[in-house]
Amino acid sequence: MIVVTGASRGLGRAICARLISLEHEVLGLAREVAELPFPALTCDVASYEQVRAIAQTLRGRSEKVSALINTAGIASMNLALTTPSDVSKRIIETNLLGTIYCCQLFGPLMIRNKLGSIINFSTIAVALGLKGESIYAASKAGVEGFTRAFAREMSEFNVNVNCIAPGPIATDLLRGVSSAQIAEIVSRQIIARQFTPDAVCDLVEMLLSPRSRTLSGEILHVGGV
Repeated sequence: MIVVTGASRGLGRAICARLISLEHEVLGLAREVAELPFPALTCDVASYEQVRAIAQTLRGRSEKVSALINTAGIASMNLALTTPSDVSKRIIETNLLGTIYCCQLFGPLMIRNKLGSIINFSTIAVALGLKGESIYAASKAGVEGFTRAFAREMSEFNVNVNCIAPGPIATDLLRGVSSAQIAEIVSRQIIARQFTPDAVCDLVEMLLSPRSRTLSGEILHVGGV
């Protein structure tokens, strides 16, 4: 079983669709799961209790979790000085703590099998220091630091931990971002074009394959920086 957070839309939903097409068993987690075309459970990853309840259920069923993909995330494009404190708190809780909680609670299910892969998600905003994304970038910089250190902690259990940091991908997360802003960010990538969710799914597919067992603790930028 592969657990995918943020599964109701955007990259999470696209990744679930790709994995199902490859005949993987998928369990999606999201705050809203009505009418999703794959097995899914309601979960706010910012809630340790909610994540723990699902992990305990899977353990009780003796489910074999082979991978965890943490795509759940929120963003608020705003200057740090004008970002309300409750918005900052929610971004950090969802993006950083949510990733940590899921790794802490689903990680042991992979340790039990002595094999697994965890894929976290960051953003190009960290590497480029994008104006107006300070809080979002801070939360994802934490994810990158956590990924590197957690990869070392999990290596003895044969669980790889990596992080994908996309540039602007055509999903709901870009709603409200102008085409001029997107073009400016894309121009700073090594491969200066906007990618579709399929490009991210390709990278996820590679990281889940046996061919990637030599990779852990890596931050992989879609488009390059």
